[in-house]
Amino acid sequence: MAHGTLLNALVWLPRISGIATSLFIGLFALDAFSGRTFVEGLPGFIIHLVPSMFLLAIVALSWRREWIGAVVFGMLAIAYALSVPTRPDWMLAISGPLVVTAGLFLLSWWVRGGSAQPAASH
Repeated sequence: MAHGTLLNALVWLPRISGIATSLFIGLFALDAFSGRTFVEGLPGFIIHLVPSMFLLAIVALSWRREWIGAVVFGMLAIAYALSVPTRPDWMLAISGPLVVTAGLFLLSWWVRGGSAQPAASH
């Protein structure tokens, strides 16, 4: 892989991972319709999408300041893991993608010089 292509991948991977993680978490909102009509389940569905919307907001905030994504996704992974100490399967399923995304944002931040300033336009 060419050097420029690798750098370009390191710019896009954390953003794509953050969006994919948000979509994955959003899938759990579909449970709101379980045994309910569409109209009955819609309010619960919307409320259950709040975590996904929060993750998308973090991706947006991290778009030019990757360190934000590294810190917040990492903190969310730790917080979730601590909230389900007896469920390692849940911990892996939810904290795992959060940790991967945090790591990718950290790597992207580090590769561009570890500056707290916004990244140059990509």
